[in-house]
Amino acid sequence: MNFFQLLMKNKELVPLVLFTAVAATGASSFAVYSLRKPDVIIDRKRNPEPWEKVDPSVPGKLLTINQEWKPIEELQKVRSATK
Repeated sequence: MNFFQLLMKNKELVPLVLFTAVAATGASSFAVYSLRKPDVIIDRKRNPEPWEKVDPSVPGKLLTINQEWKPIEELQKVRSATK
């Protein structure tokens, strides 16, 4: 209750507290959003090869101009040889 009493005494602190709360909420929500992307690895034991689950048809950049995905033959041979 001491914090709220301080805010009631000093009303000029209310915008400062509100802006700080909004910034903290935005930063934490962006951190959670960033951790849910497929290029961030959190659990290496359950998902040891996360690049296998990335869809190549979905661009990973913010802006993609005239990009076409075609498989590389050497990479496909190596991939089939290692499985």
